[in-house]
Amino acid sequence: MYIHKEGYRIIALTISLVIILLSLMKIFIDDWNWYWYSVSGIIIILALVVIRFFRIPKRELIHNPDQIIGSADGTIVVVEQVYEPEILKIECIQISTFMSPNNVHVNRYPISGKIIYTNYHNGKYLIAKHPKSSTLNERTTICIETAKGHKIVVRQIAGALARRIVCYAKEGQDVHQGEELGFIKFGSRVDVFIPLEANVHVELEDKVKGGLSVLATL
Repeated sequence: MYIHKEGYRIIALTISLVIILLSLMKIFIDDWNWYWYSVSGIIIILALVVIRFFRIPKRELIHNPDQIIGSADGTIVVVEQVYEPEILKIECIQISTFMSPNNVHVNRYPISGKIIYTNYHNGKYLIAKHPKSSTLNERTTICIETAKGHKIVVRQIAGALARRIVCYAKEGQDVHQGEELGFIKFGSRVDVFIPLEANVHVELEDKVKGGLSVLATL
């Protein structure tokens, strides 16, 4: 396990703040009792929670050109046929993974191919489980074209708590299944849009892991 680079600055600021607060408490509080020890413990626990947000466990990732693997850790909240209006402009299957603050927050490419489209949208910060969050929230859309001509769309969506989407994808870039696509700080949601003829392997409320869980087979 290691700490993701997106967390370096936040973790450094968090640790600095903890050191300052505890130092001030030590200087100005003469009578330490259970209350102040409890406050100190809560401050340290909150700092550890922030650090934990940016953990990246080491994994033996799946590599299969005919499979769509999970782009995020979390819970499946949508599996349905929809019309994708932004890039595909056809009916397809949408599979959405909700990332809670407790999940690993890195996002991964669900399949290998060439990035043919990326677009960032400003938007709202509805709860990520909200049905309208896919089209109304702040989001980044990426389309990957595989060697066999399949077009797969991945959409990173901000939520009520997650206000920072990081996307590494660039148009024209060749990407590999399981590589880091980006990062959503403090959780949210990732949508994947795949062809109707794909064989889906997940259901609502399934727990999945990015780079490990197979969402569907093309």
